[in-house]
Amino acid sequence: MALSMTPARFPVVNLSGAVAMLAGGLLATIVFDLFGQWLTPTLGYARLAPVPLATQSLEALLGPFDNASLAGTVVHWVTGILFYPIGYAFIALPVARTLIPPIHWFVVAVVYGVVLWVFALYVMAHLVAGNPPFLGFTGITYVALIGHVIYAVVLGAVLARRG
Repeated sequence: MALSMTPARFPVVNLSGAVAMLAGGLLATIVFDLFGQWLTPTLGYARLAPVPLATQSLEALLGPFDNASLAGTVVHWVTGILFYPIGYAFIALPVARTLIPPIHWFVVAVVYGVVLWVFALYVMAHLVAGNPPFLGFTGITYVALIGHVIYAVVLGAVLARRG
């Protein structure tokens, strides 16, 4: 089944659209985790650690607390399933469609993936959690870049498939 090559459009808010966003976010998060926590280390590259980063960010904001690791896991999954898809559907697509009306969803998804990478590795990892910017541009930096772009492309593909 080929994916639609239609340009990005404004989202339609209905139950079907909400289910597609959640399903796309779930699938994209699973693919992101498989890529960054299984495939890349299997191939000899860095292993992503999204849950420890979420946990570290929570503790930087709230101070140490019991069950911080569980909270980090919840934040990672809720962000991937809910918040990032909302950002894609209600911010990235409409802005892209306004600036360049015929822009294809794939281009929007790749740019959105890079934006997510900057958010995760600069805003959250550096500004919030206190790590070096972009985690010092080590191997994990580039695995995270590719992983966030893959996440966004999977999410965009699910939403484009929905039409």
